[in-house]
Amino acid sequence: MIKKILGWVILTLLVAYVVFAAIWAHAEAAKNTCKAIDIEIVEGYTTDSVSRKGVMAEIRRYPHKIIGQLIPAVDTRDLENYLKTFPQFEDVVCNINTNGHLHVKVTPMVPEIRIFEDSASYYINKDGKRMDSKASFFVDVPVVSGKFTQGFTPKDVLPVTRFISNDPLLSRLVGMVQVIDHDNIILVPRIHGHVINFGDTNRLEEKRQALVALYKKVIPYKGWEEYDTISVKFRGQVVATRRLKNAALPRNLEFEEPDMEEATLPEIDYIVNQDNE
Repeated sequence: MIKKILGWVILTLLVAYVVFAAIWAHAEAAKNTCKAIDIEIVEGYTTDSVSRKGVMAEIRRYPHKIIGQLIPAVDTRDLENYLKTFPQFEDVVCNINTNGHLHVKVTPMVPEIRIFEDSASYYINKDGKRMDSKASFFVDVPVVSGKFTQGFTPKDVLPVTRFISNDPLLSRLVGMVQVIDHDNIILVPRIHGHVINFGDTNRLEEKRQALVALYKKVIPYKGWEEYDTISVKFRGQVVATRRLKNAALPRNLEFEEPDMEEATLPEIDYIVNQDNE
């Protein structure tokens, strides 16, 4: 009986100690202040340092004090909701560590391309979600300019920009993409000379082969600036327009029929087939 009573006494003392320790720890924590903010960018984001700067910039604009604030007064849930309002962040988790640091874990949106439309500039991710472009969130991604509609959105250009980015030749050749409409997607080379009309987003590999054939078999003889536009949008042929279509002719010569090379380069069909053999 004495052992049983002693056991209950010990158990009661242990419970009382745990409760007292918890109350004391909470009271001590209430006296502590938030000492620092730690930013974690998840998923191995390629621009971690830039994203951290961007997150810190938005936290500085947060209307409530954090650094130096008593820890119980730091509303981590409110800070999460505040940061989630920015399209650059896909998810945000905030908590206070035992060392008195606010830990902010951010999953950022990953931009695929940057859009220039009228006077606006913004990024979109793989799902077409729009993100405002800011200096604190600059990312080196393919650039696309144009005017889009509900029927043809920036997301619809992604098959072309991904194809260019994944191709060693095109990724070095193309400086930007200009969209006129869904059927006229223009590739602008980094070297000044001509532009390439890639048509729509279909038959991309076939169009690349036709373009490579032109560069291998025609451009070395005609020169880079012979044409102002090269089009591979049509199946089975390459169409090119000469830059100097209206060059001055001697007065005693009559104007001849346009060179068929301005309308089509039929020999490319043969060249493409030869390259594929």
